[in-house]
Amino acid sequence: MSRATAPDRTIMHHKTNLPTKTCIQCGRPFTWRRKWARDWEQVKYCSDACRRGKVPDRTGGTTVTPARPGRG
Repeated sequence: MSRATAPDRTIMHHKTNLPTKTCIQCGRPFTWRRKWARDWEQVKYCSDACRRGKVPDRTGGTTVTPARPGRG
């Protein structure tokens, strides 16, 4: 009994040709996503966490966290 093989797949999708940007919050590179197709020029962050500022800055800059009143 011979094993059936899948047909040759001549059409292959490579994600290497997608445009990339660098996140302004964390500094990591991220690639284009279909959901950003209409407003790719306005996309600045790689994730919702970066957009909300929940990810620490890894771009090499220094961020100063304001002191909380009443603590000390």
